[in-house]
Amino acid sequence: MIVKRMLPFVLALGLLVGGCGTTVVNPVTGESERTTMDESAELAEGKKAHAEVLKEYGVYQDARLQAYVNEVGQKLAKQSHRANIPWTFTVLDSSEINAFALPGGYVYVTRGILAYMENEADMAGVIGHEIGHVTARHGAQRATRQQTAGLGVLAATVLGAVLESKVGVSGGTEMFGQMAQGVAAGYVAKYSREQELQADTLGAEYLARSQYDPRHMIDVIRVLKLQEAFAIDEARAAGQPAPERDSWLSSHPSNDQRLQSISQNAAKYQGTFASDGSQRFMQMIDGVRFGESPEQGLTRGQNFYHPAMGITMAAPAGWRIENAADALTFTSPQGDAALRVLAVPPNAGNTHDDIIRNALQPSEGKTTRGNINGFTATHFVGARKGSNGQPQALEATLVTGPKQNTFVMLYLSVDPAARQRAMPGMMAAEKSFRAMNAADQQAARPWVVRLVPFPRGGFAELARQSAVPEKRLQLLNGTYGRSDPPVGQMVKVVKAE
Repeated sequence: MIVKRMLPFVLALGLLVGGCGTTVVNPVTGESERTTMDESAELAEGKKAHAEVLKEYGVYQDARLQAYVNEVGQKLAKQSHRANIPWTFTVLDSSEINAFALPGGYVYVTRGILAYMENEADMAGVIGHEIGHVTARHGAQRATRQQTAGLGVLAATVLGAVLESKVGVSGGTEMFGQMAQGVAAGYVAKYSREQELQADTLGAEYLARSQYDPRHMIDVIRVLKLQEAFAIDEARAAGQPAPERDSWLSSHPSNDQRLQSISQNAAKYQGTFASDGSQRFMQMIDGVRFGESPEQGLTRGQNFYHPAMGITMAAPAGWRIENAADALTFTSPQGDAALRVLAVPPNAGNTHDDIIRNALQPSEGKTTRGNINGFTATHFVGARKGSNGQPQALEATLVTGPKQNTFVMLYLSVDPAARQRAMPGMMAAEKSFRAMNAADQQAARPWVVRLVPFPRGGFAELARQSAVPEKRLQLLNGTYGRSDPPVGQMVKVVKAE
């Protein structure tokens, strides 16, 4: 499950924008700049936000891999413009293809992005780029820019966090349509084009100083371009629009522009560089978890399994399953309606009526008692007061499943016509809720990356013994739309374990 990566920092910014500014010297440019966040504030706010990131994402539980990533990160940081500050490098337990940094020297890579890298130098390119954001004080510059914009742009985000804390249901802000929160989060989550290109330039510099060939920055962008091409091809094959970028690329400039800029920067560095570290890197990711984790739920085709909670659900034909940190969503083929499933925390209430009153906070409506595959359920149809004070239609089903966990299923749509069209699908998804059985437990085995020699039968042969199809294996090995590796070369496959 994935959360909006910048929320902790957004909240920290909310505390800083009202503070007095000061003048500091930028470690990279040597120029003075007015800021609301000096170095001591960077370190303090970064530490606070770091705790929130770990809470939301979770640390990937592999001490050897964590130590390896930290070793590479520390080597790069020592060659940076801010070797004097403490640096923290963390692998997050997320399948998202992502990497990001917080002020104060906190850098994160997901296990998802590591699975698609080919060698240590590629990984160093990703980390070096994120180090560049910290050394150039891009996060602090965002905080200062936010003060110029005023508190208004952050109000919805802070209000949303307060609402969720009060209501006790994660995702509550989004479910009731407070769109301003997304606008605010998007504003602070994106660096400017100039900042991204500067981070690329700094990343190449730090790679060269650490004896990595800066041209590996080019390889990283090419890997990510393949991700985009694959997603577009998959959407086309399914008759769906091209997906929005939801990865490390989503906050970065055009890849073509970046390739041109990085190529020019890399050409400046001549000389002999160390090995790309491919053998060591491949050994480190052998056995790394691939895709979703059992702790956050697993999607297998049109089925969703949550072993920890003991539940399974199924999406109707043509519907998409989106498993995020705060919710499980079944989205209609048209993308204009969805059934969103949220786990209800214990403090929301002891009964369904308590939960409806405390979490959904309706202004009017009626309930109908029933059951779903033997589990007590309550269906609610009514309205609640929206953020603008106007009544807002609200329809939801609560069900208490195995282990006495209660879930709320929200019926969402862009308009009444979309709701009516999608209602059979939403009801089918809701009625699929049931306890996992032995066959489900077998289907919900986690996937891991394994290394095998590339066979004469190519990826088609590998796909027969892998948990993912041929094209995904090509993407995983950086050969999607390109020629196959030589027979006998070690390549990555995905196995169920």
